[in-house]
Amino acid sequence: LRGFDIHVKEGEFVAIIGFSGSGKTTILRALAGFEPLQAGQIDLDGRRIAEAGRGLPPEQRRLGMMFQDFALFPHLDVAANIAFGLRRRSRSERAAIVDEWLQRTGLPGHARRYPHELSGGQQQRVALARALAPEPALLLLDEPFSALDVDTRQRLIGELRGLFAATGTTVLMVTHDQHEAFGLGDRIGVMADGRLLQWGSAETLYRRPATPEVANFIGRGALLPPAVLGLAGEGTVLLRPEQLRVDAEGSLQGQVLDVRFLGPGQVAQVWLAEGHVVEIDVLPGIELAVGDAVRLALRDEDALPHFA
Repeated sequence: LRGFDIHVKEGEFVAIIGFSGSGKTTILRALAGFEPLQAGQIDLDGRRIAEAGRGLPPEQRRLGMMFQDFALFPHLDVAANIAFGLRRRSRSERAAIVDEWLQRTGLPGHARRYPHELSGGQQQRVALARALAPEPALLLLDEPFSALDVDTRQRLIGELRGLFAATGTTVLMVTHDQHEAFGLGDRIGVMADGRLLQWGSAETLYRRPATPEVANFIGRGALLPPAVLGLAGEGTVLLRPEQLRVDAEGSLQGQVLDVRFLGPGQVAQVWLAEGHVVEIDVLPGIELAVGDAVRLALRDEDALPHFA
């Protein structure tokens, strides 16, 4: 990590995204106390928990962590897994807290089941309840949905956003999946080569990427010389699929290379001049086939991000 600097507000959900090797896991390890700092510092809730050469041990940092493989204890039932971080509480307090989190995570009646008896989504809920039961000042999520199927993942994203909002939990998640980050993050950071390229809302990252690297990583689109689109200027512009439409009077001419039906319309790959290929979303009622000549129009050329 080089020059990594962020401030997370209490109750905020932030996500860090980037390809493998970008530095995401190092952030989590440094926060959790598994990786010593060579420079800089980490403050949590007004308290310095780490700086160059020294730091509090992990168990004193008031951090919760949920791993991508859930890391549940196979020999403990659901209730015992959730209660694992509550050993300093009385037996009655532990029982009350476990029951509360079973209810909050939709697992009433599962207290005496073992991890191998649960579905992937249920295991994730148990891991989440275990991490949140001790009321951490910050919850760290490491690729929390990578082991789940798409349907379960989408359902849980909606459930967890409501849960975190209701509990006021401050969360930092790292993921390579921008859909997870966009679905949960109040603010999102994009990492590459140990550096934070941009930090902002999902809409800002999508509509106003700061660098070509961010533009390439976030969403679909192509970086093109302005001249290919009939525009003036140097450098490159970012063209998203929704910024083009099929129009018989359009100024751009191309040839359809590929068409996929994704419902309710099509997604087409179109070859433009000089070997540049763009992707467009084709509205229902417009039928394209491979090899078709097609004319396209820009919806709003002023909205195209430009990079020198």
